[in-house]
Amino acid sequence: MAKTIKTTTPDKKVDSKSEAKKSWAISKQHKIVLGCLLVLFSTALLLAFISFYIYGQEDQSAVNQLTDRNEVVQNWLGKFGAYLADLIIYQGFGIASFLFVRLFFLTGLFLILDISLRKLKNIWFWDLFVIIILSILFGFFATSLPELGGIIGYELNLFSQDYIGKTGTLLVLIFGIVIYLIFKIKVSPEKIKTFFENTKKEIKTDLSTAATSSSAASAYNLEEYAVKETKDENDDDLDGIHLKTLSGSQFEINKEALKPTISNSSEISLKTTPSEVVTPPPYIAPTPEIIHTNDDHFVIEKAAEEDIIEENLASRLVADFGLFDPTLDLSNYKYPTIDLLKEYSTGGITINQEELEENKNRIVETLRNYKIEIAQIKATVGPSVTLYEIVPEAGIRISKIKSLEDDIALSLSALGIRIIAPIPGKGTIGIEVPNKNPTMVSMKSVIGSAKFQEAEMELPIALGKTISNETFVVDLAKMPHLLMAGATGQGKSVGLNAVITSLLYKKHPAEIKFVMVDPKKVELTLFNKIERHYLAMLPDSDDAIITDNAKVVNTLNSLCVEMDNRYNLLKDAMVRNIKEYNEKFKSRKLNPENGHRFLPYIILVVDEFADLIMTAGKEVEMPIARLAQLARAIGIHLIIATQRPSVNVITGLIKANFPARIAFRVSSKIDSRTILDGQGADQLIGRGDLLYSNGNDMVRVQCAFVDTPEVEKIVDFIGAQKAYATAYLLPEFIGEESGINLDMDISERDTLFREAAEVIVNAQQGSASLLQRKLKLGYNRAGRLIDQLEAAGIVGPFEGSKARSVNIPDMSSLDQFFNNEQN
Repeated sequence: MAKTIKTTTPDKKVDSKSEAKKSWAISKQHKIVLGCLLVLFSTALLLAFISFYIYGQEDQSAVNQLTDRNEVVQNWLGKFGAYLADLIIYQGFGIASFLFVRLFFLTGLFLILDISLRKLKNIWFWDLFVIIILSILFGFFATSLPELGGIIGYELNLFSQDYIGKTGTLLVLIFGIVIYLIFKIKVSPEKIKTFFENTKKEIKTDLSTAATSSSAASAYNLEEYAVKETKDENDDDLDGIHLKTLSGSQFEINKEALKPTISNSSEISLKTTPSEVVTPPPYIAPTPEIIHTNDDHFVIEKAAEEDIIEENLASRLVADFGLFDPTLDLSNYKYPTIDLLKEYSTGGITINQEELEENKNRIVETLRNYKIEIAQIKATVGPSVTLYEIVPEAGIRISKIKSLEDDIALSLSALGIRIIAPIPGKGTIGIEVPNKNPTMVSMKSVIGSAKFQEAEMELPIALGKTISNETFVVDLAKMPHLLMAGATGQGKSVGLNAVITSLLYKKHPAEIKFVMVDPKKVELTLFNKIERHYLAMLPDSDDAIITDNAKVVNTLNSLCVEMDNRYNLLKDAMVRNIKEYNEKFKSRKLNPENGHRFLPYIILVVDEFADLIMTAGKEVEMPIARLAQLARAIGIHLIIATQRPSVNVITGLIKANFPARIAFRVSSKIDSRTILDGQGADQLIGRGDLLYSNGNDMVRVQCAFVDTPEVEKIVDFIGAQKAYATAYLLPEFIGEESGINLDMDISERDTLFREAAEVIVNAQQGSASLLQRKLKLGYNRAGRLIDQLEAAGIVGPFEGSKARSVNIPDMSSLDQFFNNEQN
């Protein structure tokens, strides 16, 4: 029998993204000051460099005597300019140093105008490359003039010649020039070939035009010339051609008399007399290629192909300004630091050898009493549970071991024995036995783990640690919704806090928003302090944390409106999900003037779902079911928790759309089947012990513990920073029985009321989305304008999915309406 005991110690890692943000945070005022300084410095360099080439030899002796105030220099920037020019040009890179003036000037300009610095990196790289190449090049050809190549260029040239000789050095320089031409100037064999072809075509065109003009002037220098109508009995192709001289060599063709009989453009057959002239059509394609035949009067033109512009508007915008950064409004935002969390562990898992040996012996003895022999047994120690993997002898039925679950629990005198027969992916049977002294899993240990910090997930959640003591990280975006259930006091609220804390540590306020529903009024109120950072709410709400069940229905329906609006944006952008949409928006391929915007993830958190079902019933269940069915693609995810997992709360309609489920300890096997569609949750030991199920997989996890003071520290850290002006506003939901006040005061109307009325009357369609597109408004303001138009009688009442009727037929009637109101 072999026994393997696994232990791990959590690593401590600092949030690298937080440190990067902190180190690169520069205010706008500092950028302007630094930019002005760099622009002035570049001007000073230019003056110093120019005067160096004029007075450099006269100032040479004064360079090393900067402290002598009696020493006179001719440099336009004084002694400092003479020293700077000598250092950068003479002892540096020579005449190529003038490129430093351009680099410092452009850097300052970029900072002053607040332009993205991504493009500047490319400019610096290639200019420094050119400085080095030019310096070595001048050092190679102008060894007698050190001012051209500088000492650096001269020494690099000698160093290179010592190893590869003059020829090798020249070849390396040529290779460097070729690299610059290909990668920076974008020179290619195709472009060179096209250039020579176009030059050849232009020469041919000029020669042909000159020849045609001279022959026409000599042959047709007449005052009047006419060709009478001729008709060949065997040829009906031409009814008649009338040519009449105008001035010089220009001729007018009577096109009505010409009947085209050419069926194929490649077959051209024209019968002409020596005195007839056929001119080309009036439209000539760009840069035509002229092909001459034996007949001097017959010209064939081959249209040139149009140039293909590979760079579109979006790529130019990205090149000029960089990718759109949704975090720009809160660019100085700092992520919570890991030291805000408390370390509860006492140096890792404590392994009790005596306990392990005693449990192993009892398991073997109990199975042997029922004539079940074991070939091998292995123990894996976790934070709160130890997994004993056994391999029975050949011929033993698994169902026989499964039926001994209660007998093994009796022999071990332990609560919460669970038998996994067999373990998925392994050829063993697992017996989970609770530890007598469980180890608490701290939130700090899972947040600081490499598995969470380096997780490449859209919405990573660190739930806790598995039996093998590995950090358990899942992606909420892949679930896509989470259903949590467990009896009172078994760790359900702590699990919710662990989920929210994980997302706060990983996502920027611009990337994620929470809609929190807390009927118990005490569990989620801690997060009020981050209202303007991370929370979403209805426009007319006073509190972002919804504690009134009456407001929950409006909030859920508002999320449905947000979902429909987002699907319209995805349809217009021709993408399938929020990730593709945001990538397209960041690449500046979507125009904000058409209503497009960066879409943050929205997470609905409901702490006690059973209470909502009792008070609202179907009014709550239907929008939640609709969101669960459709909202995945547009980034709205649901986390629903309840302490009563009964079938009238977690209905079949809800369960069908929540494949990911977390079960804490429940009181009965029936509740376990309701939440997990199987047994096991009734055999958990509580205090954060949970089963995570997603599809067929079921994992036992010890949930990470995050206490209320830790959550307070995190929200205080976030709330103390600069925030948005308001919380993220959800669209207003106007029900069929919303009861709009038709006695609205005219003085309270929106300033765009008349413009909105003109848009509605012109389109003869009353909808908020129309006002959004035409007047470039947000949904909330467009909705208020529709309410005011209804109160004024311009549009009809709300009719469900149909557009509102328009009561004014034309613009003249609308003008009369406003005149009557003024009178």
